[in-house]
Amino acid sequence: MRIPLWARLFLTFAALSVVGLFALTMLQKRSFQRDFLAYVNQQASTRVQAAAAALGKRYEQVGDWSFVSARPRTFESFFDGGRATLTVDAAEEERRPRPPRPLNDTGKPDDRRPPPDGVEPMKPPPRDGRRPPQQRIDALNIQTRVVLLNAEGRPIVGNTAVPMDSPSVQILAGGVVVGQLLMASQPALESDIDVAFAQSQSQHAMFAALGVLIAALLAALVLARWLLAPVKTLGQRMQQLAAGDYRERIVTTRSDELGELALNYNRLAETLVKNQEARRSWGADIAHELRTPISILRGEIQLMQDDLRPMNKAALDSLQAECTRLTALVEDLYQLALSDAGALSYQFEVCDLNPLVKDAMQDLGRTLEAAGLVTEVALSSAALPVRIDPQRLAQLFTNVCTNSQRYTDAPGKFKITTAQIANDAVVYIDDSAPGVPVDALPKLFDRLFRVEASRSRGQGGAGLGLAICKNIAEAHGGSLSAEASPLGGLRITLKLPMVTAVAAVKGAITAKSTT
Repeated sequence: MRIPLWARLFLTFAALSVVGLFALTMLQKRSFQRDFLAYVNQQASTRVQAAAAALGKRYEQVGDWSFVSARPRTFESFFDGGRATLTVDAAEEERRPRPPRPLNDTGKPDDRRPPPDGVEPMKPPPRDGRRPPQQRIDALNIQTRVVLLNAEGRPIVGNTAVPMDSPSVQILAGGVVVGQLLMASQPALESDIDVAFAQSQSQHAMFAALGVLIAALLAALVLARWLLAPVKTLGQRMQQLAAGDYRERIVTTRSDELGELALNYNRLAETLVKNQEARRSWGADIAHELRTPISILRGEIQLMQDDLRPMNKAALDSLQAECTRLTALVEDLYQLALSDAGALSYQFEVCDLNPLVKDAMQDLGRTLEAAGLVTEVALSSAALPVRIDPQRLAQLFTNVCTNSQRYTDAPGKFKITTAQIANDAVVYIDDSAPGVPVDALPKLFDRLFRVEASRSRGQGGAGLGLAICKNIAEAHGGSLSAEASPLGGLRITLKLPMVTAVAAVKGAITAKSTT
């Protein structure tokens, strides 16, 4: 089953939203329970501190812990916000004769009083450190989580199951510590009110998360379709492009990657249109170039067959000239096709460019001088090490010199200069008038292009030599350009990257390596 891209993007957004909201909800729930439990314990601690203050005041009035040791309910009343009262008036209680207090194990008076009849006295913890059977710590009632210790740290009243390392609050009477309250922390929310409040908060959080999730899913659906709308449009245009329709363009105002993709599509369509027009024009030009010599050959042969022209040496020479021109055109087309496809073989080696230019001009100079052109060679005083194929570079110089020979008026001048500019070895090839119009300079390296005003078809050129030269220069990692010459004609500039000393040594070792 094929799932659309927008659906997969939506499912991805949805999954991320669900996971993120679930994790956030669980984290919020745990955080709330922890903080709310800490709040409940803090409230209980506040009540214990208030009870400790009240117990201290009562201790100052009575003088011992008898008012709570024999009356546990009186002790619990201190945590209910009330103030326990004695069953008799405090002054009368003070006037009553008291039995002498028994001595404890250390020989000091024991501040504990015997419990009333029917009340079992509280037993102190065993000396071996074992605790009596624990009482249940009820989280609902703070009284069950508190134990009162006297100044010596012995339990007086309360839940003896409270751990001795629990938080404590000192009880002061007259500025003296007379005891302390230990309170066990509440382990969990058990109060009906607290649990109901926590559940209510959890439900509110779940409803809020559900609402956010629904909104996120709707936003993800809209966002997925909005993001992939240009992709859908691009897919439709690509289908048209594959079918050969290059007219459609994508109109976009986006500045992101999708907008850049749409602009690249428009550039691709423009390039295909130009290539299509160039291919049609090139096909028509090739047909015309081939038709011209063939038409001449057919006309010459037809005249001879009709006995309108004698078959003599002059007629055969004319036929031979047209065959030579046709052969040269076909060879140029073949070389251009090979260079375009990168199928020309190159034997690269690192060598100095100056001697290569000098050797090439020794042969070409005589041809140029025979055509009425004065030749001048100006070589750089410094070596120009480059990695080149000498034969292919000689072919480039031959095509450029032949171009100058055909289209430069005699008497004229031809000059070739070598120099170094930055990290490039540069060769300037200049000829004298006639020149080339400025608007025609960028087209000189196009296939079958001629400037008809000065470089006519009658000169014999097919307009392919400079296109082959450009491919050869680019195969060497260089460039070929055209501009107006200081001599009044055309300047062809060849730039080739120079190699470093290390690369030159390596190139000399691997000379004539085939690429």
